[in-house]
Amino acid sequence: MMKKLQIHPIIALLLLVLLASCGAENHMKRGNQFYARGEYFDAAAEYKKAYTRTPLKDRKKRGERALKAAECYRRINHTAKAIGSYQNAIRYKCQDSTVYFYLAEMLRKTGDYKKAIQNYELYLNIAPSDTLSLNGIQGCTMAPIWKKRPTNYTVKKQSIFNGPRSDYSPVLAGEDFDILYITSTRSQATGDELSGITGIKSADVFMSKKDDKGKWSQPERIESEVNSEYDEGACALSPDEKTMYLTRCTYDADYPRFAQIYTSSRSDATWGKPQLLEISKDTLSSYAHPAVSPDGKWLYFVSDQPGGHGGLDIWRTEIGGRGVGAVENLGPSINTPGDEMFPTFRPNGELYFSSNGHMGMGGLDLFRAVCDTTDVWTIENLKSPMNSQGDDFGMTFEGLHNRGYFCSNRGDARGWDHIMSFECPEILQTVKGWVYEKDGYELPDALVYMVGNDGTNLKLNVKPDGSFTQQIQPNVDYVFLGTCKGFLNHKEDLRIGVDSVSQEYTLQFPLASLTAPVLVNNVFYEFDKADLTPESTQALDELATLLTENPNVTIELSAHCDFRGNDLYNLRLSQRRAESVVNYLIEHGIEAERLTPVGYGESRPKVIRKKLTETYTFLHENDTLTEQFIMSLPEEEQNVCNALNRRTEFKVLRTTYGLFDKKDSNSKNNDKFTTISIEATEQKTN
Repeated sequence: MMKKLQIHPIIALLLLVLLASCGAENHMKRGNQFYARGEYFDAAAEYKKAYTRTPLKDRKKRGERALKAAECYRRINHTAKAIGSYQNAIRYKCQDSTVYFYLAEMLRKTGDYKKAIQNYELYLNIAPSDTLSLNGIQGCTMAPIWKKRPTNYTVKKQSIFNGPRSDYSPVLAGEDFDILYITSTRSQATGDELSGITGIKSADVFMSKKDDKGKWSQPERIESEVNSEYDEGACALSPDEKTMYLTRCTYDADYPRFAQIYTSSRSDATWGKPQLLEISKDTLSSYAHPAVSPDGKWLYFVSDQPGGHGGLDIWRTEIGGRGVGAVENLGPSINTPGDEMFPTFRPNGELYFSSNGHMGMGGLDLFRAVCDTTDVWTIENLKSPMNSQGDDFGMTFEGLHNRGYFCSNRGDARGWDHIMSFECPEILQTVKGWVYEKDGYELPDALVYMVGNDGTNLKLNVKPDGSFTQQIQPNVDYVFLGTCKGFLNHKEDLRIGVDSVSQEYTLQFPLASLTAPVLVNNVFYEFDKADLTPESTQALDELATLLTENPNVTIELSAHCDFRGNDLYNLRLSQRRAESVVNYLIEHGIEAERLTPVGYGESRPKVIRKKLTETYTFLHENDTLTEQFIMSLPEEEQNVCNALNRRTEFKVLRTTYGLFDKKDSNSKNNDKFTTISIEATEQKTN
């Protein structure tokens, strides 16, 4: 019979300690590998195991491993676990002094401002001039005051947009702001694997739509190559909404994950395959959180590339047909030793961003930044209720209005982000204009120049429906010039007074074609005569104004008759009528050499354009109102067609009148808008 092997209790205990120690080291090794790749969720799990398997008497290692775990928890927003681990690091005398600073940051995120201040002060004993700690203490002092005295903002959680995990970075789109893009980690996101960074699914871009009754739909994943098994999100759109800029974090088992910015172009309603936007040759830095300036000329983004002020900074680069330009840091007014993230713009040019480096309530706070004419930024904390002790970031605005959506993880013990709505009551005066072809449709390629005597000088791109909306100020004289290649300019003046309620003013910009005859509506003559009736005055005054605003144009002014009556008589009558209009224009300041009167009688029947078919449904595009065509119609429709044939039109002959004369004909036009008119003409001919 074999004798059972006996192991001395002390030896057994030593073996257990040795095995535990080896196990702890293995967990540390795996944790360090995950940490190096930025997979903080997986790294935290390994560091926790290493910590629990480290003997109590090995206080130094327990302190170091608690700190490692705390750093991971902090990065993935597991605030409560981070606080516990930082406290363990302090209990075991961890030698890293930053433990007090980060513990203070986490305590501030839970709203425990008193304990946070104590730990900031402990860190200041070691680093007396640390800006972030000084700002932290100030934030802890002000946060309770801001909570008691909230601003006029109203904030509401929007359940329709939020899933069981994180939903963030909303972006409003559409002509009526009836589309909302969000970044979401909900179960419908592409792929099945959980992220080693966060422990949840990789994010995708989702979209919600508003119906005719104003109700939003449940967000659905964009079915395009924008989404992949990688992390996508935090997107932005160009002003024309034809280009999407988005952040993508790819995966490589051997290297850290660096965020990069991609672009996707839209064809109809589908977003194309994203293409990498190479901002820099630096491949060891992250580029994320894109935002496009309202004029579409600049791409703002977040990066940790060298040359910043610490942590993540906001940078910008010029964008255009030739790719991206050199990168610029927004400077120390915006950027701090902490992190500045999630830039976005209000259409009036105000920059909004989030920061944990400026003085705030905790986590990421929302800030408003305005740049003056000397490129100096003024920064303002949005305070409570927009800000909380948690992370608040990612704003999007409903046009010019101070309302829209943002995201926050306030009140969520797991640190998940959720979409919130916001609105701040304000008196907003706006102007909405439409640019379209006279007797035709909208001109989406139009450009509107806006000049005010307060120094305003803007170029406004119109939307696909030819419209634009712009904020205006009371007691300012504004001049708007509507322009489009192939059309004459049209000018409108506007001045408003102070009002106690929001108002929207409307302007129309009907542009006359340079290539096709243009109908002069509401010009009337005495029956069977060439004499103009008083009802014609408004239309002819508008024509005179148009010619004054376009001083380098010469026109042919034509009059037309219907087919009834003698051909020769109609020809002579129409000639006299054309001359009557020309004489009126000359009497109202238009040079005679710019005007050529021609009477066509009945020789040029009207050709129907598509727009007119909307009014007269019995007509079709390109119908020609000849006598034969008209006589085939019922009597009532015949009368309509004869009336359409009796018309006064003009067409542009030249656009260079006076440009090459020794004496510039523009010299007598001292209109304050002359300079911008010349600029617009150059823009049209390029």
